[in-house]
Amino acid sequence: MGKIVISANATLDGVVQDPDGEEGFECGGWFHRFVGRRDLEAWAVRETAEVVGADALLLGRRSTEWFASRMNEDAADRVSPEWADTMNNIPKYVVSSTLEDPRWNNTVILNGDAAKEIAELKRRVAGEILVYGSYQLIRTLIAQHLADELRLVVFPAVLGKGLRLFDETTAEQPLHPLDTRKLGDGLLFHTYTFG
Repeated sequence: MGKIVISANATLDGVVQDPDGEEGFECGGWFHRFVGRRDLEAWAVRETAEVVGADALLLGRRSTEWFASRMNEDAADRVSPEWADTMNNIPKYVVSSTLEDPRWNNTVILNGDAAKEIAELKRRVAGEILVYGSYQLIRTLIAQHLADELRLVVFPAVLGKGLRLFDETTAEQPLHPLDTRKLGDGLLFHTYTFG
């Protein structure tokens, strides 16, 4: 049985919107603005180990398109060559009713009943199914009690506005802390289980 792991970066007030500043959000670009080099190096080491240890990715359409457009030679420089290679080759499952040609290798489109297809995916994949971005999908996973673990890297900034990780969550979910540790000089990494 697979385990669905939500992996997210957020500000201290929970904003996940436009971390790289490319979406035009007035507070975007927070990913690089509020941390130093040691923080980003520690983040990259953790991020690489996480995706290398996963058995599959589960993404929404927009996140798939965002990642696929960035998986070129620059991707190896932004995080690590191992991360980029794994991202390009790991099995990917995309929840979308509109995407027809994902243009990213090793990708399967889930276009039926999302909850049923994801539950079946959990039965078929033995290890970790990693979810990056995909905030609409994350809300479905939480509402349908399909998420097993949350890994959250918190950036030391308060933006005061923007899309938050748990905006519009429709159901209460108890979370149980597993681990908290510092990454670099200013990032905090929290791990929780759902349920």
